Amino acid sequence: VQLQASGGGLVEPWGSVRLSCAASEVASNYDVMGWFRQAPGKEREFVGIFSKSRRRTYYSDSVKGRFTISRDNAKNNMMYLQMTSLKPEDTAVYYCVVRVRHTVAYYDHRQYEHWGQGTQVTVSS
Repeated sequence: VQLQASGGGLVEPWGSVRLSCAASEVASNYDVMGWFRQAPGKEREFVGIFSKSRRRTYYSDSVKGRFTISRDNAKNNMMYLQMTSLKPEDTAVYYCVVRVRHTVAYYDHRQYEHWGQGTQVTVSS
């Protein structure tokens, strides 16, 4: 499976940006699509996922209310991360992930085998 993340860049604090993730045709059959991020010198951090079987999204407390994950129903291999009210601490490389089945440990990066190449988001004035 191949995942291609895009849309990152330099954003001012309190600004917005939308990331996109395109999955290969096979990946569109995966139940879970989501995002993690990694800041310099830190471990990979859970951002959020969309679970098709659970029909809901899950977010980390640090982004809840500011970030929104969506999947394109028409193009069921596309996923988006709408990021608003961005803070400098949101600066990181953002990775999209997929998983065949939902897991209760969805927040654990070790549960995911398939990762995109990452896209850099820098929040700075």
